[in-house]
Amino acid sequence: MIVRPRCGPWAGRTSLRRKIAALAGATALLVVTAVGVLVHLWTAQDIRSRGEARALNTLYGAMDVYRRTGVLTDGAELDPGGLPAALRAPADDRRHRLYDGHVEGNVGPSVWGAQRTGGPGSPVLAVQINLNPDRANLSRLDAAMAVASLVALTAAVPLAVYGAGLLSRRLGRVAATAARISTGDLDARTGPTKGRDEVADIAATVDRMADSLALRLRTERRFTADVAHELRTPVGGLLAAVDLLPPGETEDLLRARVRDLRDLVEDLLEISRLDAGAEEPVRVRVPLGAVVAEAAARTGLATEVRDLSGAAETADGSGRTVETDPRRLERIVANLVVNAHRHGCGPVRVTVDGPTVVVRDHGPGFPDDLLLHGPRRFHTGARERGSGHGLGLTIAFGQARVLGAELLLANAPDGGAVATLRLPA
Repeated sequence: MIVRPRCGPWAGRTSLRRKIAALAGATALLVVTAVGVLVHLWTAQDIRSRGEARALNTLYGAMDVYRRTGVLTDGAELDPGGLPAALRAPADDRRHRLYDGHVEGNVGPSVWGAQRTGGPGSPVLAVQINLNPDRANLSRLDAAMAVASLVALTAAVPLAVYGAGLLSRRLGRVAATAARISTGDLDARTGPTKGRDEVADIAATVDRMADSLALRLRTERRFTADVAHELRTPVGGLLAAVDLLPPGETEDLLRARVRDLRDLVEDLLEISRLDAGAEEPVRVRVPLGAVVAEAAARTGLATEVRDLSGAAETADGSGRTVETDPRRLERIVANLVVNAHRHGCGPVRVTVDGPTVVVRDHGPGFPDDLLLHGPRRFHTGARERGSGHGLGLTIAFGQARVLGAELLLANAPDGGAVATLRLPA
């Protein structure tokens, strides 16, 4: 069955590989940024804590020496000019520390340690621990972290793309198999997949689903073929019995109904052979326009046939020739013409243009469900398309597939159904 889709099933999709790679890159960047910030904050706090400890230890040693000898050591000063105001007049004689973020030249930020040398009003001994060298080390650490982060991202993103590609290819195989199954190829299978994960489970589930569908379809086709074959004999007997009836209205009505039943049985048998793939074309070179005109005439329905290829293309004036199976071609054209008359409105026109045959009516057109899913047996689509058992188009599509031809269904912009048969060049 060949039906032109209205839109691509993957139109506008975003590659799963790109999504996974982008997610992995964003996650790696977030982790690297978080780690860098935490390391920076922890190192800065550690530098400050060590600076405060050094200030208190240095102050302790300098105060001890000053009280015993009166000598200032370890850079200690008495009431230095840069001492913060909060340490100039301590309320007690204990050691105090204060972080000073002021930066001047190469000095700062710093930590001050201060302690009164005696009672109230006595000078304050203070020491200043410059944290600028440690802050420089922190800047170098930040730069090293940034470089390491870039290296990590450079290595992580290709790995993520590679891993996402493996997953995407595996899922692509499953999706391709499911797409083939949805178009009617029930022999499509994904087969064994690497790994024991959800993708392998999905692939196995799709294969089991295809096995189940194929089994049910084979059962249905076998049942249809058996029923049609069994009905063939009694229907033949009915035709013979009808011939024995005396002429009259009753005999004509019964003959028409028995013939309809015979045609239905023959259609079912033909579909069963097409479904089984047992049909092989017998190709000969024939004039396309003549075969199409003959097929339309045999339907007994008023149909206009136009051959745009012209009879001048061949020496004998018979028109364009094609290599095909004329019996199957006639079957396709006849079914399309009958379908146009039965479900559409006149005039019905058949146009031959090169290797293409177009059958058009001027009725309500094909229903959307038929255009989307293709013909289905015993389903006529819309009520306004008339009655019927829905096998004509099914047989036409099956015979077209045997010929290697393409059969497309569409609706004309100004109304009416259009069936286009393109024979292989």
